[in-house]
Amino acid sequence: MLEELKRQTLEQLGGLPGSLYGPIEDALKADSLKGDGRNHQFEDQAALWVLRQQQASHVMAFRQQIAQGFEAYRASAAAVGGVGGSPLQLVGEQQLAFDLDGERLIELLESRYQRPLEMVRARLQMLAQALGAPDGVNPIGPYRLVRAFTSVYTEAQVTESLRVRLFRQYEHELARLLGDMYARINQLLATAGYGMATGAPPAGPARAAAEERRDRNTLDGVFDTVPHREAPASVPHDYQQGSFPPAPGQGAGAGYAAQGAPVSQVEVAAMAAELAELRTQLHAWREGLVKTGGLPPGHQPQRTMAQRRELRVDEVVGMASLLQPEPPDAFARALAVSGRLGETIRDQLYDGARRLGFNPDQTCFSPEEDDAIDLVALLFDSLFRNHALQDRARRVYARLVMPYVKVALTDNEVFVKREHPARRLLDAITEACEGNDGETPQDRDLLERASEISQRIVSDYNEDLAVFELAHAELDAMLSQHRRRIELQEQRAAKATYGRERLGAARSQADQAVRDRIGDGKLTSAVADFIATPWRHHLVQVLLRENEDPKRRAQAMALGDALVMADKLAAENRGRELADQLLALQPIIIQCLSSSGLDESAAQHAMAGLVRALATPDKERSDHPQPSAAEVEEDVAEERRRYLDDAAAQGGHDPLLAERMRQLEPGDWLRLTSLQGETIAVKVAWLSPLTSRLLLVNRRGVRALVASAEELAVLASNGRLVVGAERTAFDEAMRQVRRHLDRVI
Repeated sequence: MLEELKRQTLEQLGGLPGSLYGPIEDALKADSLKGDGRNHQFEDQAALWVLRQQQASHVMAFRQQIAQGFEAYRASAAAVGGVGGSPLQLVGEQQLAFDLDGERLIELLESRYQRPLEMVRARLQMLAQALGAPDGVNPIGPYRLVRAFTSVYTEAQVTESLRVRLFRQYEHELARLLGDMYARINQLLATAGYGMATGAPPAGPARAAAEERRDRNTLDGVFDTVPHREAPASVPHDYQQGSFPPAPGQGAGAGYAAQGAPVSQVEVAAMAAELAELRTQLHAWREGLVKTGGLPPGHQPQRTMAQRRELRVDEVVGMASLLQPEPPDAFARALAVSGRLGETIRDQLYDGARRLGFNPDQTCFSPEEDDAIDLVALLFDSLFRNHALQDRARRVYARLVMPYVKVALTDNEVFVKREHPARRLLDAITEACEGNDGETPQDRDLLERASEISQRIVSDYNEDLAVFELAHAELDAMLSQHRRRIELQEQRAAKATYGRERLGAARSQADQAVRDRIGDGKLTSAVADFIATPWRHHLVQVLLRENEDPKRRAQAMALGDALVMADKLAAENRGRELADQLLALQPIIIQCLSSSGLDESAAQHAMAGLVRALATPDKERSDHPQPSAAEVEEDVAEERRRYLDDAAAQGGHDPLLAERMRQLEPGDWLRLTSLQGETIAVKVAWLSPLTSRLLLVNRRGVRALVASAEELAVLASNGRLVVGAERTAFDEAMRQVRRHLDRVI
């Protein structure tokens, strides 16, 4: 058993720390775009380069430390300080810093994975008893994993800031892997008969299967790492009486998970209060629709009439099961029209009732069943309206309507419990479909996988939520690569935006330099044209490529001044001085013309034309037009026209709102509405160090808008920008549902 645990642990974690270096390198490159001149960035990159050269040895050392943890556990005596040498030896400052950071990470991981770790420890204690050895240090616990990590860098030369990045990325990788790994190891130990009760003998196959089912239920939803908190577990429901499942906190099982695991009473009460508030909103909304005639006559509550019997939950679930495998065309059409989905769901269920022998004229839905139907309808409608879903995704969601009606009928926690398997699957499907037009092979693969999973839910779901768990795990594994591509897309968008801003800044400086020289007096056309075109282009190139070299910049500026002086010498007929000036300027002028794309022969010819123009003292001199700076904003003009009309752009902004926008940081989510009424979720991906403008990208990492804090304040004043969008699609959809109900009420 220990060998199998070691094999699975090395399979999951053995690639660390080698997988840390790529993301850190990308982060360092992104930081270098800010141009703040911090020297430690170059030191970090140099130190990281050295680490990358030793990547293979680091991975091997890490794997050896993990394996030694299992050997120590197998031994008759387990020394707590086994990793890293004697605790009494003197250590250097770097090792001490690693140890202190490691202690903080151990405490964080112990707190985050408290519940699964307690299960692992209890089962390992039984395993140790079977080995006839005292219980030692958990070989897959945070202590061993962190100490194995820090031991890798005992002799490495790592800068302080790089050490912080290493720990941060290691924590990120552990958060991605540990939840699933602890769940599998608990399942493996339970299947082998090592139950939760310390000291109990190994259970038989039946008990092991029961342990496995219990642990799956207990561990469901625990490993959500952002935010780091324990998730409320499920509350048992009684489906045999045909009643709607009790709200969290109600019934004899309140405060316990489905198989007896304790749950925070505060969390149970919070979910119960949230669900009760949602139902109150729904009832008021339906009553308002009845009064205003917003519900069709056949769908209005008529349970007050004596001849109508309220359908039981199991009866409605039976109708939904009958309809589940049928083509979803009616739901797909309903999703195309806002507000039609609830009516269509009821129509389909009434049709299923007739086919099962129920008379719709003598039966009706209970208030709880009406709640479930309306919430699913409002949820799917909100998802489709507010998450930039393409038409080709409509059929994917249409297939899922009836399965989610069944989920809502039998487990209303889906609307208030963030870790619910059906909720997490819908988040993953929305992430795969949102903004996905199938242009790339990867995008098409995502759409096909989402479609396959929706079909699998239709064919396999029979009131067992494990179907949603397995489907989510499969899709999430594929989405992990997709998220990496999104991160790279965001970085490319930031680099491209920064490059355009640097180009715009260089052009603005060059235009001002041209205005300063052309506007000082009358010039010959040859000199004015040279300053306005080749010299300006040369100056832009120098500012972009040689901005950190003040000598090159000063030399380029001096050329413009020298040309103006040459024109003045020619006008005053000071031929000898003019000749000396042109001879001195010839190499620089040739270099300037070459930077505009002219070869040496063409540059010499252009130089000759300039000399001929200055050789005649009485050559006509006049004023020349000033350059326009309109091209600086060409890259954002189309974006602004999409979200900001001319009248709003010319109006003032609210200083308080603008200050609020300046406080936005990368990673903050917002909701942006175009002038055509299309609403999308956008994230602040980057803040410009040059202009302080904010780069907003959509959920696929594609640039949506680059705007100043003042422009965002104008959008917020006009109701086209909302700060604080939810991180997940389901959460955001439920927030929109509540806002919709509040507005109607």
